[in-house]
Amino acid sequence: MPGSAHPTGYDLLRNPRLNKGTAFTEAQRRAWGLEGLLPPAVTTLALQVARRHAEIAALQDDLQKYLVLSDLQARNETLYYAVLMSDPATYMPLVYTPTVGETCQKFGHIFRAPRGMYLPISARDRLKQLLSNWPEHDVRFIVVTDGERILGLGDLGAGGMGIPIGKLSLYTACAGVPPQYCLPIVLDVGTNNQVLLDDPLYQGLRQHRVRGEEYLAFIDEFVAAVDQLYPKCCIQWEDFANFNAVPILARYRDKICTFNDDIQGTAGVALAGIYGALRITGQKLSEQRFLFLGAGSAATGIAELISLAMAQEGMDLTAARRRNALFDINGLLVASRTDLAGFQKPFAQEAPPVSTFVQAVEALKPTGIIGVSTVPKLFNHDVIGAMARINQRPIIFPYSNPTSRSECSAEEAYRWSDGRAVFASGSPFPPVEIAGRHFVPGQGNNVYIFPAMGMAVFATEAKRVTEEMFIVAARAVAEQVTEENLSTGLIYPPQSHILNASLHVAERIAAYIFDQGLARVPRPDDVRALIHARTYRPVYSE
Repeated sequence: MPGSAHPTGYDLLRNPRLNKGTAFTEAQRRAWGLEGLLPPAVTTLALQVARRHAEIAALQDDLQKYLVLSDLQARNETLYYAVLMSDPATYMPLVYTPTVGETCQKFGHIFRAPRGMYLPISARDRLKQLLSNWPEHDVRFIVVTDGERILGLGDLGAGGMGIPIGKLSLYTACAGVPPQYCLPIVLDVGTNNQVLLDDPLYQGLRQHRVRGEEYLAFIDEFVAAVDQLYPKCCIQWEDFANFNAVPILARYRDKICTFNDDIQGTAGVALAGIYGALRITGQKLSEQRFLFLGAGSAATGIAELISLAMAQEGMDLTAARRRNALFDINGLLVASRTDLAGFQKPFAQEAPPVSTFVQAVEALKPTGIIGVSTVPKLFNHDVIGAMARINQRPIIFPYSNPTSRSECSAEEAYRWSDGRAVFASGSPFPPVEIAGRHFVPGQGNNVYIFPAMGMAVFATEAKRVTEEMFIVAARAVAEQVTEENLSTGLIYPPQSHILNASLHVAERIAAYIFDQGLARVPRPDDVRALIHARTYRPVYSE
């Protein structure tokens, strides 16, 4: 018999964590005052999932599908995750990229029920009080954004909340992190997007962005409040502008458990793709040379992780960094330029200036090009052609999101390289048929890294997240790619198997956390068993 604290009647049906909808048994309906409040038929979870599949499949518009899923999450959390986990390859693009980009752009116009927390800078000196309003007292993961650089779409202010909500859904759906430990947050410091400021339906503060010392003090107060209220919490920074993302990570990475997914998660998934690509090319990492289109925090994050991984193979770190060149709007990053930020300087080339990307390809002869520019179509016919002349199997990674910002499509990369490209993109592309050959383009999606990192941190209660943990994660992703996958050009594990892939990666990371003495819990005899014991499964409790 339920205890007195158990909600009953409509309160129970409106509690998304406890609600089972039509799956409540006749005995449960009698016990909890649900008789008459539900249609009389009792349905199984499997039948509920099938009903949602049919409903969503009948919709033509991805934003409508997102909204159906979002409403389901607010109504019946178990069913929401059962739907996502039953077909992750179908639902991941709906709850995250690319659909989440449109969601954030239209956030004020499609707003339904609040989710997560909005911490405005107008509440300075009261953030701990505001955070205390969250009903869960043991938060282990916060994904937080200030909404300034949402995907490749720019400043969307408070509308950026779609990103933390989507990321945390994937923590659970892809790696089994229990959802009750997850908290999405927007730090609202204003927006410089005039369209939003003029929009009567905009949900955030109507002021321009706060900068400088006042901004940093706000971030400091936020981190201190989280540390006091949730001492086991890991903070994931998401979609901050480069000039804030890099110093924020540097400021806290050695003080609290934290990481930046745009910098480190992107780097981890790119390195995983490179390890997968090298299984096709048959070369060593230390033999590679990469040229990046884009020179922001994502590019330098990937370049630094590649350099560290090269150094693990015995290469001098400075020499490894020279094998990773960056190209931005002002051309190749060379030592003679006076406009370079501190985080870019380790990758400046001792070379004459180069003003076009195709000239940079011809001059540096990279084995791979990696696009993190958010400017579409810059990997054009000339660029892909040059890469194909220089390399037997050119590595082509247009990683910018969403799809509309990709530097090239899968079909363009394969066609212009005569089917020789080793390809992966940030957003999904359909399979390609060229001259009777079937290619399955891989998606270099951070979803292979950050949910697994989250599960490893959750299971071990890790004190810190280190760079080396992302190298461990990248290797663990790549070692799951089968020869059959590689034969179609696929260099990541199929997304349909993302949960098993993530748990394997989490096991590898957790073992490293224990090895390095970074865990807060004792090392078990069987790390894999620990991971599986902590994994959330979307089934109704009795």
